[in-house]
Amino acid sequence: MSSLAMLVVCAVVFIVSWRLSRWLSSPDCFFAIIDHPNERSLHSRPVPRTGGLAIIIAAGVGIGLLPAIAGVHPNPALGWLGLSTTLVAGISLLDDRYDLSSGGRIAVHFIAAWLLIEGNGWALDAIEFGGRMFPLWHGVGLGLSVLFVVWTINLYNFMDGMDGFAAGMAVIGFAALALIGFVYGDGWSYGGVSLVVAAAALGFLTVNFPPARIFMGDVGSSTLGLAVAAVILWGSALGYFELWLGVLIFSPFYIDATVTLVRRILGGEKFWQAHRSHYYQRLVQFGWGHRRTTVAEYLLMLACASTAYFATGVARSYHLWIALFWICVYAGFMWMIGYAEKRKERHS
Repeated sequence: MSSLAMLVVCAVVFIVSWRLSRWLSSPDCFFAIIDHPNERSLHSRPVPRTGGLAIIIAAGVGIGLLPAIAGVHPNPALGWLGLSTTLVAGISLLDDRYDLSSGGRIAVHFIAAWLLIEGNGWALDAIEFGGRMFPLWHGVGLGLSVLFVVWTINLYNFMDGMDGFAAGMAVIGFAALALIGFVYGDGWSYGGVSLVVAAAALGFLTVNFPPARIFMGDVGSSTLGLAVAAVILWGSALGYFELWLGVLIFSPFYIDATVTLVRRILGGEKFWQAHRSHYYQRLVQFGWGHRRTTVAEYLLMLACASTAYFATGVARSYHLWIALFWICVYAGFMWMIGYAEKRKERHS
């Protein structure tokens, strides 16, 4: 596929997402579902929350155009991804409308994850790090793969609590994965799908950047989480990168959500309840505001994505040092946020 053809597809996807997002953000839209502020919210006024439909529809249009323009048969992986997306998007849309129980929602997530993994043969058969392979029994690999997908679906939902945050991270993350695909000559399939999702998220971001006129809702955040996990597993299965490098690209989400969950569990808190203790939420409450915090998170993810892209082209013996570097960076960020909060509390 030529660069011009890919540019045309992405332009179509962007315009479809942008127009649908503007339409869904209108109070007169018959499909509007309003997000009212609660104890977890960082916004203070009611905002429509069906913007995720714009991302899903636009990405679907783009993914449908890719094989037609390239003149090839669709990748079978897209069929299983489409089925899993339909399940996650459907249950999430119902949850946006009717506030379903978490048990039923998670059960559908597990079914969708299992179909995605088994249908495409993406179950981990080994954990690879720094060029070393640590084999896994099939049952263990399948279980870990399904858990990885389910956790990514939910952590993306957890982290969608600030204007422009989840959409901007999707633009950066999927663009980075697309670049890796293009480097490996997989432009119409892996790289093309990743770039289409980035374009769809960018179209939505035009009306979601602070101050947001619309939110993506569970239907958007959960579906993007599924897409993140799918494209990371897909790229790893193709041998484009080690799994942990895909996680590194989206590490601002993985680290914040995972560390916050563990901290709440160890603190004896009701971790399943709504809260405002994610690190990005703490920065907003500290006084940074939505726009400054969002831009800072973008810069962090750009650094992570650049590092992951660089790591795909260097000797794998360097991967340990890269991982240790980012562990130290995140530990330093977390310590600084906690220290600043305590200092502010003492002064007040």
